Amino acid sequence: MPLEPRHILRSMFDAAIAAAQPALCVPSHLPPPPKGRFIVIGAGKASAAMARAVEDHWPGPLEGLVVTRYGYAVPCSRIEIVEANHPVPDAAGLRAAQRILALARSAGPDDTVLCLISGGGSALLPLPLDGLSLEDKQQANKALLASGATITEMNTVRRHLSAIKGGRLAAAAFPAKLLTLMISDVPGDNPADIASGPTAGDATTSADARAILRRYGIVLPPCVETVLARPDSETVKPGDSRLARAEFRIIAAPQMALEAAAKITREKGLAVHILGDAIEGEARDVGKVMAAIALQVARRHEPFAPPCVLLSGGETTVTVRGKGRGGRNVEFLLSFAIALGGFPGIWALACDTDGVDGLEDIAGAIVTPDTLVRAHQAGLRPHDALADNDGHGFFGALGDAVVTGPTLTNVNDFRAILTGFPEISPI
Repeated sequence: MPLEPRHILRSMFDAAIAAAQPALCVPSHLPPPPKGRFIVIGAGKASAAMARAVEDHWPGPLEGLVVTRYGYAVPCSRIEIVEANHPVPDAAGLRAAQRILALARSAGPDDTVLCLISGGGSALLPLPLDGLSLEDKQQANKALLASGATITEMNTVRRHLSAIKGGRLAAAAFPAKLLTLMISDVPGDNPADIASGPTAGDATTSADARAILRRYGIVLPPCVETVLARPDSETVKPGDSRLARAEFRIIAAPQMALEAAAKITREKGLAVHILGDAIEGEARDVGKVMAAIALQVARRHEPFAPPCVLLSGGETTVTVRGKGRGGRNVEFLLSFAIALGGFPGIWALACDTDGVDGLEDIAGAIVTPDTLVRAHQAGLRPHDALADNDGHGFFGALGDAVVTGPTLTNVNDFRAILTGFPEISPI
């Protein structure tokens, strides 16, 4: 009985998500009990699930507060869970950030602070420097998201506008012992980029942040430029004495998720090749490149023999020019499908492992060999949808959207391509 491509693709995605679940990753990294208080703080789409894993495995007293995205709360009895908006911050996130910073400052030298950080923490900890308002931060976030800037560039700007990111939360917790457990959603797994590094030293400068705004032509209120020119906009640098008792551990990352997906696929007898866990670039450009690789495999049997699976992760970007619904994974897939031109035997899935692609509560979508045929039959224009950044509208109309609901983790984008399957007819 032939393997069913949709099932293969979805099972790989589900395996990737399962490998990064906090209940699996957190317990083995918990610190020894301190002499004093045990304080749990954190932010991100996985932070509530991480907090629950801490509660389930911590025998002694503890207290704390974490902030997560609306809809991503997990019931906890001893750690308070607050929900706030993502990707554009709101007042609930601002209040949570103020309280988390105060908790860190309350820690003494005999206390241990456990910080739980995952993707989404940047928007969920929107505590601006003096001279900036929440509205200024919201405007900056919206402009950065639409600019085509990489996640590293966006977080460089965010850190230098924040009173809590760029190592400032770690500095506030000093002289307590600080352990940060991180679920990475950024290419390269740099702790300074995960949620904009609230507990990690930051080597970038305010001048770097200003250069990024100029590079992408981002115009923000004059007060932003004023703040970026002030000395206090500089972040806490590596080697700062206030980081002496701070430790961080990455407990889940994109490569781990890709390896989990590869394992179950190999068990089905299929060859799997991981192309990279940190692929960046414009989503539509990456789509063209991946389509070219898939076609080379199918047509020329290079660089791999078909049939096989090509896996990749990372975080692409979208320069928003249209008025469509986004997001980056469906933009990748739409460009991918157009570049394939209906070539037989190639299937693909691209999804965000947190279940949210762009602003939609839709993880991503699936491309089939007959995607373009079905689109034309439905009166859809793929090139127009791409020009309008409307991948969600396009794949939703075809019934090919992937909806998971909150996954309670986040290890960036997951892409899987099946190539060289001509014996399987489209369904």
